[in-house]
Amino acid sequence: MSRKVVRLTVDHLAELEGPCRTCLFWQLDPVARDRVGAEDAAAEREAWVSQVLRDWGSCGRVVLVDDRPVGYLIYAPDSYLPGAGGFATAPISPDAVLLTNVWVHPDHAGGGLGRMLVQGMARDLIKRGGFKAVEAFGDTRGPGARRSCVVPADFLGSVGFKTQRAHGATPRMRMELRAALSLKDEVEAALERLVGVVRPKAAHPAEGRMGRSDLN
Repeated sequence: MSRKVVRLTVDHLAELEGPCRTCLFWQLDPVARDRVGAEDAAAEREAWVSQVLRDWGSCGRVVLVDDRPVGYLIYAPDSYLPGAGGFATAPISPDAVLLTNVWVHPDHAGGGLGRMLVQGMARDLIKRGGFKAVEAFGDTRGPGARRSCVVPADFLGSVGFKTQRAHGATPRMRMELRAALSLKDEVEAALERLVGVVRPKAAHPAEGRMGRSDLN
């Protein structure tokens, strides 16, 4: 089974599932949302993605399992996300990008795909520069009460976010990109040490010549 994370494109939107595929909670303020009918929501979402891709660049990641989209996340500067203004812990810090949605198909839950998406986002932002962190509004309520378009706070905590501004229901949480980069370096160093442990010792010159001769 192959798994990989790719950039979100407009073409992906038609293939994605989940409750937030046509949701405009973040992309529009409450008044503008009320003016968009259900039949127009998908087109409005596509228009938003197209605008952000054109004006700012990549604004999401999609995880593919055997080339089929099974999860995604969305992120952008808060100037593109007027719906964020409704949170009691808003606004986000000026040096941060806002993470809005994270969704993985229930058939693939618990397999680390959400973490892969977050790491893909962090790598993109570190490469692009200009921001120090990612922030998100977490939902501390249980599955029966939380909003489907707000990321569970316990998931955010599990992938490196820490509380930036506390709140009983929707704390604002933050992940420093510097820390994400340090974690990446630590993982790579650990892998190098592991390879060093299992790498066979170099053969004695005479043994090496004998070995090559035997193979010819």
